[in-house]
Amino acid sequence: MDPILIDNRGAWRVVTLNRPDRLNAFNEAMHRVLAKALDDAAADIDCRAVLLTGAGRGFCAGQDLAAISGDLGTAIENFYNPLVRRIAAMNKPVVCAVNGTAAGAGANIALACDIVLAARSAKFIQSFAKIGLVPDSGGTWLLPRLIGEARAKALAMLAEPISAETAENWGMIWRAVDDDQLQSEAEALAAHLASQPTQGLAMIKQAFSKSATNTLDAQLDLERDLQRRAGETPDYAEGINAFTAKRPPNFTGRPK
Repeated sequence: MDPILIDNRGAWRVVTLNRPDRLNAFNEAMHRVLAKALDDAAADIDCRAVLLTGAGRGFCAGQDLAAISGDLGTAIENFYNPLVRRIAAMNKPVVCAVNGTAAGAGANIALACDIVLAARSAKFIQSFAKIGLVPDSGGTWLLPRLIGEARAKALAMLAEPISAETAENWGMIWRAVDDDQLQSEAEALAAHLASQPTQGLAMIKQAFSKSATNTLDAQLDLERDLQRRAGETPDYAEGINAFTAKRPPNFTGRPK
């Protein structure tokens, strides 16, 4: 069975974690195939959005503990850190549809995506403390910025699950949706993003990623530079023409 399924929808693609018998927990083979899938999506100029989800009744249980050996830091350095960096650096939007429990690294990989939808039955669990570990895959960076340090520390230290609705109310995710609507809503969102000005969306990602560590002055300068680049794209010209003509824009997502 392929550990990752790829469904190319033309302007966007669905990437599905596919070890449902292990709640899509990661092993080395799954990491390697997912890395290639994301690299291929990033390199394909015709692919303008990615939807990441899981097969079966869970999104991802994090690391498959039966498949790990040796130094834990090596696994993080070789696989989890590059995965989070790939998602963050992707030059197009990454939507995550959390179809069930997202635990440990699985939760933080979901939160690293640009827009996160979750089924109402889904749970998010920072499960690391249950086995004497600390949150990884960007969890200690993402959570305080999304929900504040007080809640982030409590989630990490207590390792208690929170519901999709709580995650939405806290600002951890974009939206909780009914289970039977998750896939259709996530696909509609990915399709919409794939029709938008891809270069501009990539620059929005870049601006927000830098804002966490930039000073105000540095961020203002970055906004200036990104806006200059965005103003030189064909999609900006198309957006202005469509606005003037009072018609829907036809964005191509091309840099030139």
